[in-house]
Amino acid sequence: MRRTIWALLALALLILGFLLHNRPAAATTGGEVVVLRIDGVIGPATSDFFARELRRAHARQAALLVLAMDTPGGLDTSMRAIIKDILAAPLPIVTWVGPEGARAASAGTYILYASHVAAMAPATNLGAATPVAIGMPGGKPGDDTTRKDKADDNTKERDGNSAGDAAGIGDSMMEKVRNDAAAYLRSLAQLRGRSGDFAERAVREAASLSSEEALAAGVIDLIAADLPELMKKLDGREVKLGDGRTQRLSTAAATVTQIAPDWRMRLLALLSNPQLALVLMMIGIYALFFEFTSPGFGVPGVAGAICLLVALYAFQLLPVNWAGVALLALGAILMLAEAFLPSFGALGVGGIVAFVVGGLFLMDTEAPGFGIPLAFLIGLAIASALVIGAVGSFAARTRRRPIVSGREQMAGTIATVTTVTAEGAWALAQGESWRVRSASPLAPGDRVRITGLDGLTLLVEPLTADPANRRGGSPP
Repeated sequence: MRRTIWALLALALLILGFLLHNRPAAATTGGEVVVLRIDGVIGPATSDFFARELRRAHARQAALLVLAMDTPGGLDTSMRAIIKDILAAPLPIVTWVGPEGARAASAGTYILYASHVAAMAPATNLGAATPVAIGMPGGKPGDDTTRKDKADDNTKERDGNSAGDAAGIGDSMMEKVRNDAAAYLRSLAQLRGRSGDFAERAVREAASLSSEEALAAGVIDLIAADLPELMKKLDGREVKLGDGRTQRLSTAAATVTQIAPDWRMRLLALLSNPQLALVLMMIGIYALFFEFTSPGFGVPGVAGAICLLVALYAFQLLPVNWAGVALLALGAILMLAEAFLPSFGALGVGGIVAFVVGGLFLMDTEAPGFGIPLAFLIGLAIASALVIGAVGSFAARTRRRPIVSGREQMAGTIATVTTVTAEGAWALAQGESWRVRSASPLAPGDRVRITGLDGLTLLVEPLTADPANRRGGSPP
């Protein structure tokens, strides 16, 4: 009997273990589906918006988060921050490239690969995931062969040529960046069971696919024309989360909540514009300079400090080349110095050159949405030079004008003698009574010209009877 009981217990444990091991995936009970809309460049504002809304969706126990995306790409740091949040998300993340005509290029391709479910609308595309370096020599994709050939030719013609070495360094750095990006996208493809072959070509060859081609190649999971169709096609699909749990989606009757970018994201997106940051930096430098040269007003100093701090915060958000920032500041200082130092244009020209070169070094113009056009830089430099020239011209004209206030202004003006005593003489000058001293005898009513000052005593000389010498005199 005892053996039979133990045998039955062992059999029950085996059956229980089998049932537990093969239990069906837990189904989400409809619930709420949160839809985040991301249009435009992937930047610091986008990653901050996604992280905050993901936390909020989890806090209110949403069943699913859908990332509706249309992007030309963006910054690598912001993209990786979003992907880290997706991989560690406590709820399923679906990325849908839509509506029709949208795209998930560059950084968008990485995010699509990282999502638990990848979907696209008809007439959309993804790919072109070749990384673009910022502030790095040889940063343009697709021209490796040309650069290598040029470097080889330079090396053959001039052994040890520095230009060839620089090109070789740039090529090596870009090759490292591409290898890293290819391995990263390939690892995401392996994690989600998607095509690693296209991942490799998207990085190394900037390959792109349409939605139909992507579905046939195993890059995405489904095609849906709009959100209602997406909800129907997601219903019943199983996804595996980062903590090992498997969930079956139940979205056919789910409540869909669409969340648009809030004021915080719009403000961060505005500050993440390098052109605005550049303008704010110039305003801050000029305003602080004006405050230092004309102290006491206060408003330029306060406004300039605010603009400069906001510009530095914007640069901190962006992966800028700080050598470019330093050149921009140097260029602005040199252009300001041109208005006050007798450099005969050398400082001004040097400032314009430093400003334009610094702007070119600041950001890579091929980074989508984050480039600074050369025309913008030249226009801003010319406008700054014109402003500085106008200020310098105004200062020069002011310097040539006669003095109209203070002790120095009294020299040459006319006064009228009012009192003459044994202790000295007094005269009325500009409505004030002054002690006067003269080498010639004075009498009350005499008109005199002020020739200088000795402390609080005016040095004067009598006027002749010539009416031409009486111009500008004060009334007796």
